[in-house]
This record gives sequence, structure tokens and C-alpha cells, in this order.
Amino acid sequence: MDRRQRKTREAIFSAFIALLSARDYNQITVGQIIDKADIGRATFYAHFETKDFLLKQLCEELFCHIFDATNHGHPEHKHIFNCDAPDSVFLHLFQHLQKNDNNILQLLSCQNNELFLQYFKSNLRKLVVNQLPLFAARKSEHLPESFWVDHIAATFVETVRWWIDNGMTQSPETITEYFLLAV
Repeated sequence: MDRRQRKTREAIFSAFIALLSARDYNQITVGQIIDKADIGRATFYAHFETKDFLLKQLCEELFCHIFDATNHGHPEHKHIFNCDAPDSVFLHLFQHLQKNDNNILQLLSCQNNELFLQYFKSNLRKLVVNQLPLFAARKSEHLPESFWVDHIAATFVETVRWWIDNGMTQSPETITEYFLLAV
């Protein structure tokens, strides 16, 4: 992707994220996104097939960012996020949630969050598979791996919900510890 395309894509992401902070996902139209991003309709559709696809790509950016920091050892990395990545991918996610990077909390807690949660859980499962050695000592030999992966991902999602519902008063380090103890 050349620099111009990357800038356009970032403008679309920024516009979408700004709209998400002000209204519910189902109330946002492609027209509003292109107006806020100051681009043409054809330009939007050259990058994203639909608003749902834009949401999917936003979710994938989050996980691409996490995977790049983890798999390639880049201590500083940037996609739509910019940070100094910790060693733990789960701590990394909790840190982004605490900072509410790109209004991710609105996506997780909005009334119509099922599409986002579907993408989030799908990518989270991939992340868990990559981190299975961390949980190996806790896994019963009687559990199928797919069940174990789903259990860990569900525990992470429920930990995030509990943290949000309780005002996110715990630090990312503490909530990561809670998550790891609960698995």
C-alpha cells in the first residue's frame, strides 16, 4: 500500500472511530464516514466493501498490531495504535483497552456490539492459539484443544466485561493477573 492509500485508509479509520464515539454503530452511515473523512464514495468503496467490512478491518488492525509486536519483537510499533509493547500480549490488550485507544470501549459496550464481538472473539482465538504454551500446565488432557481455546477466549472477554462494569479501577497489570489466575 503506498503512502497516499495509507493516509486515506487512516482518514477513514479516524472518521469511523470519531463517529463511533458520538453514536451507535447502527446509526452510522457510509455517507457520514465519507463526509467526516473528506473523501469520495468511490474512494471509500475502493478500500472497504461495506461499513461492516470497515469494522472488521478495524478489529484486524488491533490484532495485527498485537501480533506484530509479539511475533516480530518490535518494541515500538504502529498501525492505528502506537505504543511500547509489553511482553504479555494480554497485558498489551488490557493497556489498549484502558487507554480506550480508538474508542475501542464504545465498540465493546455499545448496544449493537455483536458484530464487533464476533470479530474480536475470532481474532482473540487466534491470539490464544499462539499463546497456548502459557496455559499448558493448566489444561486437562481430557479437554479438546478447541474447547480449551474457546474457554480461554471466553474468560478473556468476560474479564474485560467485568473490568468495564466495575469502572476499570484495576490496573492493566492487575486485571491481566486476574485473567491468568481465572484460566
